[in-house]
Amino acid sequence: MCTKSQPIDWTTDCKNQNFDGIVLVSQSYETLPAELECLKAPLHDYSSVDSALGDEAVVLKVPGLPGNRLLFASTGPVNRDYDDIRRFSDAAECGIKRAMKAGMQRPLLVCPPHNDYEKSPLAAALGALHALYMPIEVREANCKSTPYKVCVLGLWVAKKEQGQKLMDLANALEGGRLVCRDIGGSDPERMAAPRVAEYVLELFKDSPVQVEVVSDVKVLEKEYPCLAAVNRCANAVSRHQARVIKLQYCGEGPVQTTLMLVGKGITYDTGGADIKAGGVMAGMHRDKCGAAAVAGFFQTLAKLKPKHLKVVGAVAMVRNSVGSDCYVADELIVSRGGRRVRVGNTDAEGRMVMAVCEVSPQLFTIATLTGHAIRAMGPNYSIIMDNAGDVLGDVFEVSTIRREDYEFHKGKSEYEDILQSNNLPSSATPRGHQAPAAFLIMASGLDKFGVDSDKPLPYSHIDIAGSSGPFPGVPTGAPILAMATNYIQL
Repeated sequence: MCTKSQPIDWTTDCKNQNFDGIVLVSQSYETLPAELECLKAPLHDYSSVDSALGDEAVVLKVPGLPGNRLLFASTGPVNRDYDDIRRFSDAAECGIKRAMKAGMQRPLLVCPPHNDYEKSPLAAALGALHALYMPIEVREANCKSTPYKVCVLGLWVAKKEQGQKLMDLANALEGGRLVCRDIGGSDPERMAAPRVAEYVLELFKDSPVQVEVVSDVKVLEKEYPCLAAVNRCANAVSRHQARVIKLQYCGEGPVQTTLMLVGKGITYDTGGADIKAGGVMAGMHRDKCGAAAVAGFFQTLAKLKPKHLKVVGAVAMVRNSVGSDCYVADELIVSRGGRRVRVGNTDAEGRMVMAVCEVSPQLFTIATLTGHAIRAMGPNYSIIMDNAGDVLGDVFEVSTIRREDYEFHKGKSEYEDILQSNNLPSSATPRGHQAPAAFLIMASGLDKFGVDSDKPLPYSHIDIAGSSGPFPGVPTGAPILAMATNYIQL
């Protein structure tokens, strides 16, 4: 199993002949620094015959440069009210795709730092690496001569002391996103729960990340009753049986911050008894991107080894199958927090799977949870909700959990403490992405640790239904970059 990211190298010489072409990412060639003065004249001459120079990636023949090729991928304006650092990652992604079409196998990415965007070279590198990801199914099929789309990606830096740091950060962050794409983007058989467990065990062998896999049905029923209910039907098929994968990282030195992450890993969501009808089931293998992001974040931790940070993770992998033993609406299930939960909709299985939380200083749940998140904020944006990153372009919108969300999930009769869901899609439910966070708080018992308690527990739910990536297409790896930016000194 190859889980190595695209090979990367760095140089301070834009004429380094170890590369076979330059991919320049910048707002304008006119503002290039002195170290890149040799790139200005060819682009200036080209602009006199092609007014589209700043609108699309163009390739020029420039003798003396690596491979005699210069590809310019303009970011376009970056100083308007609505611009952000994604201009650089988008331009780099576009530029590298064009470079591969031009036949480059050793492209040198040149992105000089922008005064308003300190991390623009790193953002550009990550945009290029996103374009260079090769799906695990393709890598494992051995239908290519190499598991990489290009031989090496070069990164230009102005000073030597910047090179190794930029390369190490790009490797670590892309390593996490590669794991997220492998797990989240692969089909429901290649990344069925048992095979995800195998992948994770192999990935973290001989690393600072400790792994424990829970597979015994009796243990799942006792410790994770809500997940066990979803697993009941899938458990009849051995290759689909649920797994809870526990991860732990503890950096050197006294612990100053502790994180607890729970990731939703629905390997395939049929909707269960509330079947996804009308052709909307396609793409539901992506319902495991929350769990994939948790595993990916641990890979970034394993590579960067941040000090004074402890992270505990639970990756809840289960298939929401339909059949004679599937759980159904109206069932009463006692959660691990001791609450009687009335199932309202078996297609709201994600919140059932994640109601496994333990008390920890700072807690996150991460999930491709609701279509309402996409309707409310549009694609490309994660939504964070809490009871209490624009730096690399892993952008968030903020929602607040309100009293109406708790009222929505209160039991409607004396039979149950909590109603899991109504029987409408989240996209047709008012506050359809906020309310599930309230359910998670109630079902897990976290409501006992609110601001009114002796031991308040910060908790945030991240809905990545919109930001996890397009289908068909490649998962983005959200919110790994945002988590790393916030909790690791990049």
